[in-house]
Amino acid sequence: MAPRRVALVTGAGSGIGRAAALALLGDGYHVALVGRRRERLDGTAADASAADRALVLPTDVTREDEVVEAFARTREAWGRLDVLFNNAGTGAPAVPLEDLSLEAFRSVVDVNLVGAFLCAREAVRIMKAQEPRGGRIINNGSLSAHSPRPMSAPYTATKHAITGLTKSLALDGRTCDIAASQIDVGNALTELSARMAKGVPQADGSIRPEPLMDVAHVGRAVLQIANLPLDVNVPFMTLMATTMPFVGRG
Repeated sequence: MAPRRVALVTGAGSGIGRAAALALLGDGYHVALVGRRRERLDGTAADASAADRALVLPTDVTREDEVVEAFARTREAWGRLDVLFNNAGTGAPAVPLEDLSLEAFRSVVDVNLVGAFLCAREAVRIMKAQEPRGGRIINNGSLSAHSPRPMSAPYTATKHAITGLTKSLALDGRTCDIAASQIDVGNALTELSARMAKGVPQADGSIRPEPLMDVAHVGRAVLQIANLPLDVNVPFMTLMATTMPFVGRG
């Protein structure tokens, strides 16, 4: 009998998180589905037709107590954790920096960076202690980890910070068989990105439509990284709609 493989996906109720969770479930993983809205998580589990391998855990990743509980419940249910996909994220209104409130900036930092740290910390605690030891942490970076869109300072700052977190996890995890990766996605078609087809602000001040790709490709890419043996790693992967304005953006 093949050993059980266990993953936890944050932001699993929609978009990239949902696509990754479905890909992992489809490959036989037991998957803890983490997100704020139970009904969305239930929908992901139902669409996977794998209710026996899906654990729905409504969780606010900015709340330390809720994150600790989600990881504890995952370990209690399945005994270990092999993969964390740190995906939960949010953005702020696209307004000039001088019009951006401190509250809006902090809310993005809390979800995108603090939430990712809390989840990574709990994953490391489990992965170090389990037998066999180790696991893999995959962080959702975004193309904004490389180059910003107009009026996106909070989101871009946090995604640059995710790169630092990924590198630190990769370095510190070496001695305990924990591998860390970052996947930087550009223009995957989700509920939030669909508006790009109608036109979004460009660096030159114009409004132009942008191409989008099927979000299922992202799910398959996450699965590909997840299934690597722990002596192999993809530190950074960029996956994007081929003709979107990224290479040479601005």
